Order: sequence, then structure tokens, then C-alpha cells
Amino acid sequence: MSAAEVRDVLTAYAEVLVARGDYARFFSDDVHFEVMGTDQVADGPEAAEQAIRFLHEVAFDANPEIVNLVADDHGAAAEAIFAGTHISDFAGIPATGTAVRVPYSVVYDVAEGRISALRIYMSLESLVARISTPAKAAAAS
Repeated sequence: MSAAEVRDVLTAYAEVLVARGDYARFFSDDVHFEVMGTDQVADGPEAAEQAIRFLHEVAFDANPEIVNLVADDHGAAAEAIFAGTHISDFAGIPATGTAVRVPYSVVYDVAEGRISALRIYMSLESLVARISTPAKAAAAS
């Protein structure tokens, strides 16, 4: 695939993700999802989609804000902001209603027009700290 084709795949995926549509259709049958530095992994389109939906729709009402996307012939890297509200249990912390904005990056492997891997680099410690201390999180936002 060309870098432009990879970019098109990721742009379309991001649009469907934000719309909360069927973004598993962008995943290969053997897609691997991982939050780097944690034990959070998922394999296969359904499991990867569920892991992403948990973060964006269950624990938080959130959307990614894409800051930058760099693509080559085999994949892409996105710099983004995880922006949302804590609405349900996350890391043992019940819903706080706290608004969060946490920077993160995702590295995508793309082959044959499908995403075959998503590796998320995000400080979960920072996210947990923001929902653990809502007053401090509000002041920092």
C-alpha cells in the first residue's frame, strides 16, 4: 500500500470511530490491540472493538482528537488527545463525572487495506490521577 492509501484507511477509521459506528470493519481478522506497558491486550476484530468501546463509550464518554497523523507504506502513527468524561467504573474508580484530556499516541500496522495492529501509548497513571482527584483534574484542564 502507498502512504496515501494507509492515510486514507486511518482517516476513514477515525471518522467511524468518532461516529461510534462499525469500526471493526477496518480490522484484519488477526488484529492485535495493546495498551503498551499494561496487560491490556485484545486479539481479533470483536475483542479489539470491545476494548476500544470500553474506553470511549463505557468507562468514558470520550472521543479522540487527532493532532497529527504520519503514514508510510506499512502503517501510521497518530498523536491525539483522549477527551471525555468519566461515566462509569475505570480502574476500580466509580464514575466521577470528571472531564479529562490526556495526550496519547497510537501506532497502527496496516496491510491490504486493514488495520492489523494498534499499539496505544498512554499514561494510564495520568488518566487515573485525573479521575481520582476531580478538583485537581478540573484545575489542570
